[in-house]
Amino acid sequence: MGLSFKIKHHFFSAFRELFVHHHGSLDFRAKIFALVIAANQDIKEESYAIVKNIGMDIYKNEEDRANLLVSSTKELVQKVRDNNGLDIDTLVSNIQKELKIVPRYAKKIDTESLKPLLELSHDRDIVSYQENIIEFLQTLKEDTLHDNKVQIAKDEENIESKY
Repeated sequence: MGLSFKIKHHFFSAFRELFVHHHGSLDFRAKIFALVIAANQDIKEESYAIVKNIGMDIYKNEEDRANLLVSSTKELVQKVRDNNGLDIDTLVSNIQKELKIVPRYAKKIDTESLKPLLELSHDRDIVSYQENIIEFLQTLKEDTLHDNKVQIAKDEENIESKY
């Protein structure tokens, strides 16, 4: 990432809500990735390459948005590692709260895309922990989609009518 991206990222980080289209969605995805990555004590840079590749798919090759997803994920992981008011349990709680507020975000949980992150660990206990997190996310997704079908349909209809 070049200097111009770093400057732009710091600017966007400070004013993300104003300048990044669908910032809430991007932040939600970053929390999902950060949850799985932070569960590994030995975080490898390849984790973020996986996030970027997934971001490129999600955002249809918009590199700036994919880079923002990576940067947001890194920030969250660093907060967990630094014990800076954020830990795994708080991240889980934040994800659950966001799904209660915006149930359609459950569609953004793609547990299959998270599985390559497990291949970066060689510690069986960590892999097991990450698998449990992914299983939890899948259950959370299914429960949210099932319990909030009507609300999600209305929200999506409202979004489509705005554009």
